[in-house]
Amino acid sequence: MVEAGMETSRISDALGTCDACDVVIVPTRQGLEAVDILRRGASEAVGPVLHDDGRGTLGFLVPPGTAAAWDVPGSTCTEPDRRSPAPAPRLPAPGPGWLLPPEETDPATDPADLRAALGEAARLIEAADNCR
Repeated sequence: MVEAGMETSRISDALGTCDACDVVIVPTRQGLEAVDILRRGASEAVGPVLHDDGRGTLGFLVPPGTAAAWDVPGSTCTEPDRRSPAPAPRLPAPGPGWLLPPEETDPATDPADLRAALGEAARLIEAADNCR
């Protein structure tokens, strides 16, 4: 399982447009595949995505309450620490930065769409790794 790698306080610092959002954290490779799948899908809806290159993770902003029912293997869903003061919309380096910034996306990614995209991404990665 992916650890909650991006500290919740750093995630909170990044949530300017969706300060009530939860964050699904996945390995970068699977997350990048999922972004492509979501963008090609019928809904074409993907919300802001944080990239933490130092930890090799992506964080998808999802609606609040998602963490309570999140059960996708290989990922973690966390509720950022909402007790911190109002965040700035962009993070200073070092640390997580935006792969898809809030101003260029929907407010949050639909958890059902993300769950399906992560499953498809895992299957594609496994197939690619087994072709060697």
